[in-house]
Amino acid sequence: MIVKKLYEAGLRSEHAYAAAFASIGLSFASWMASAKMEASGVDRADRWGIFVGEWAPTFFGLGLALARYEQPAAELYADDPRLQDTRS
Repeated sequence: MIVKKLYEAGLRSEHAYAAAFASIGLSFASWMASAKMEASGVDRADRWGIFVGEWAPTFFGLGLALARYEQPAAELYADDPRLQDTRS
């Protein structure tokens, strides 16, 4: 239901994958920036990097769900031997 609504809103699997890779880069960038600019030390930088880095698996999962939704049903089940016609 949520995937259908996101698909109807124009979100595609490529967008979710791009967001996942961007969040990986943003995670590294936020860690580097926080480590160099803040006086709090590496502890806060680690927290920022982990916080942003946790977005990537969510976006990858959403990309997989959207990719599966984008495929026609015939492609999804084409290799399933239980659905093959054995009458020939």
